Amino acid sequence: MLIAADKFKGSLTAVQVAERVMAGLRRVVPGVEVEALPVADGGDGTVDAAVAAGFERREVRVAGPLGDELTAAFALRGDTAVVEMAEASGLQRLPAGVFAPLTSSTYGSGELLRAALDAGARTIVFGVGGSATTDGGAGMLSALGARFVDAEGEPVAPGGAALSDVATADLSGLDPRLSSVDFVLASDVDNPLTGPKGAPAVYGPQKGASPDDVEILDAALGHFAAVLEKSIGSRAAEYAAAPGAGAAGGIGYGALVLGARFRPGIEVMLDVLGFAPALERATLVITGEGSLDEQTLHGKAPAGVAAAARAAGKEVVAVCGRLALRPEALGRAGIRRAYPLTEVEPDIARCISDAGPILETVAQHIARDFLT
Repeated sequence: MLIAADKFKGSLTAVQVAERVMAGLRRVVPGVEVEALPVADGGDGTVDAAVAAGFERREVRVAGPLGDELTAAFALRGDTAVVEMAEASGLQRLPAGVFAPLTSSTYGSGELLRAALDAGARTIVFGVGGSATTDGGAGMLSALGARFVDAEGEPVAPGGAALSDVATADLSGLDPRLSSVDFVLASDVDNPLTGPKGAPAVYGPQKGASPDDVEILDAALGHFAAVLEKSIGSRAAEYAAAPGAGAAGGIGYGALVLGARFRPGIEVMLDVLGFAPALERATLVITGEGSLDEQTLHGKAPAGVAAAARAAGKEVVAVCGRLALRPEALGRAGIRRAYPLTEVEPDIARCISDAGPILETVAQHIARDFLT
């Protein structure tokens, strides 16, 4: 049996989900063989999933989204690094209740990438999601050697709003090591940089952006791409319209400018984590995440796990905190049955606060249904 579940956001990490499911299964069938492979789709928790799969955790001091110094981590195995932008520039790095949609910066994410290069990485998987930022990756590019100056030749301020002041973009100082690295942009969203489906319009409100802020950010990112076109030619516009450019406040755009190739996050992570050989050994796969809903079907970890398992002829069930998909939708995704915590505890607040013990009980139900 293989447990390949994502985190229950706000309650349990992916590692904790696996531990609780394993404990519940073994209460019913003590000798059952269980393999745990916590998964992630490129968003927050990606480094933890890599470490659980045998990568080494490396910690460095970088700038947070507001410029304050903090400790962030990336994962390294051999010459492959897994870098998670949320470690440096994620919403969880802001003080409680504080949002900074116009001024937060991805500079620390660039510092994390530079640390991975310093550690000898030749392949970098850059997981993006859960960002506090909407700066088009300008901060990241700056940390890697780019210069963005205003009409007076002064460096522009951090954050997305200040990009409207960029007069010149100089990428000649970018770290030369980037040209010889296999750089993979791993994301579960395929939005372009700007417009009705762009980063500010779709994700800005989650980061505290008002309707006026969204307009400011969208115009600023559009201006930023236009200025970059003077430096790198028509590719700047092509990247802005490309799938994934709008990921994590537009840091996807910055990564594409650096030469990254976009791949769905869960596909990349399953490759990196060694999912295929683990799947071969499994008879039943248990996946899941905090909420199984329509978003799950569009590139989230459980959908990726289920698709790979179905292709291999393996049966899949899912655990979740909340279930908002009908059985036929689950079936089309390759999930035979879902087990929400709310079947055991109808009180959602308790499901969140006591997720661990409730999940163990849910796992016992799975064991009785499939192992006895």
